Amino acid sequence: MITDLKPYAEYKDSGLPWLGQVPGHWTTRVLKRLCTRSALYGANIPAANYVSAGVRFLRTTDITDEGTLRRGGVFVGEDSCHDYMLVDGDILVSRSGTIGRSLRYRAEVHGPCAYAGYLVRFVPKPIISADYLFHFTKSLAFADFIRVSAVSSTIENVNGDKYANMPIPLPPPSEQAAIVRFLDWANGRLERAIRAKRKVIALLNEQKQAIIHRAVTRGLDPSVPLKDSGVQWLGEIPAHWEVRRAKYLFVEVDDRSKEGNETHLAMSQRLGLVPSGMVNSAMRSESYAGAKLCEEGDLVLNRLKAHLGVFALANQGGVISPDYSVFRKRAAISMQYYESVLKSSACRRELRIRAKGLVEGFWRLYTDDFYDIRLPVPPVLEQYEIMSAMSVQTAGLDTAISRLEREITLLREYRTRLVADVVTGKLDVREAAAALPEEEPLAEVTDLPDLDDEMLENEDSNDSEMQE
Repeated sequence: MITDLKPYAEYKDSGLPWLGQVPGHWTTRVLKRLCTRSALYGANIPAANYVSAGVRFLRTTDITDEGTLRRGGVFVGEDSCHDYMLVDGDILVSRSGTIGRSLRYRAEVHGPCAYAGYLVRFVPKPIISADYLFHFTKSLAFADFIRVSAVSSTIENVNGDKYANMPIPLPPPSEQAAIVRFLDWANGRLERAIRAKRKVIALLNEQKQAIIHRAVTRGLDPSVPLKDSGVQWLGEIPAHWEVRRAKYLFVEVDDRSKEGNETHLAMSQRLGLVPSGMVNSAMRSESYAGAKLCEEGDLVLNRLKAHLGVFALANQGGVISPDYSVFRKRAAISMQYYESVLKSSACRRELRIRAKGLVEGFWRLYTDDFYDIRLPVPPVLEQYEIMSAMSVQTAGLDTAISRLEREITLLREYRTRLVADVVTGKLDVREAAAALPEEEPLAEVTDLPDLDDEMLENEDSNDSEMQE
């Protein structure tokens, strides 16, 4: 059905380079003529009311790239956020952090919600469908608008006024409904395929983690005598191994850059510590003079994400976020071995217990608490043997995971291209939408905290204010 779609019979120039031609019978209106806008700041909610009271406080990090909500998050007292409450059909768009990330608020799915100041709220008028507008915010045309409109100081920003003056292609109401029906159907099919592949990836990662955990806590010889480690998360270990606190294995360093000319590195759960250009959500600064440094071979910890096992071995030197801690080995050890230990699912539970903070997502693992963690200490030669064997044992799993991730990337690219072609009128879906069967809608809420490769390093709600 998708491959049978054809263009419209007649087009006209929209006058906008980032939009191109639109069907001849469509109009183009700026967003402020199609919606009312609220620029009130959820960030002004008193911190004392950050308690679980049934009202969720939405931040950019709560919204996935697909426009669904993650579970959890911050809850606030209902009496303190009535000015910031959302109603069904509202469109939220991020103006900073990950700019352009959007959500179509559905009251029956998401429950009562307030929103943060770095999200712009638009309330669609009857002339435009909230679902059509939401699909447009997922299009390449919208991404192109973001690209030409963003300004940057310490963080990229598109303020509320720029969003409000954004031209939107506007089909007739019946055509908007057809576009929404078709894209909901197509996205549903593609999302089911993506979820099936992600489920397989999760199972492969579980298998990989089981192999790693057994190797780093039991060694390679299954016949070796065991002893109780005295550490709850670690359990039994080979009798010839030792257990030491992290402070005897690592030392924290705080070296600083003089001129800030080094490569800026950022952290990703999937990629590790890499140049920040590879992590879309990484914060940038105009100058890195005086910034924290790491060297090749250092073990780097994202203190805000320690409970997720966000440790990485630096494969190159560079400047890093001040929220990262840098550790070098104090003893003769394999840093690759301890990276695997600290990222293991069992150790992650220990890290979660030791991380401190009132709000999940802003927990920190302080150095003294990290130093107190008790870790296994095999003979150093055995540490290297374990890592060598693990790379062989998990190679097939890594290959399968990479292949599935590539397939997911291609499906997402295809979905993005399809949405762009439909909402900008490059393809006519009216007949296809009329012939569609009814399908079960996909769940709106996801719970994939460990698969979020684009975690924001910081949410900046104090940059330039929106103008009403």
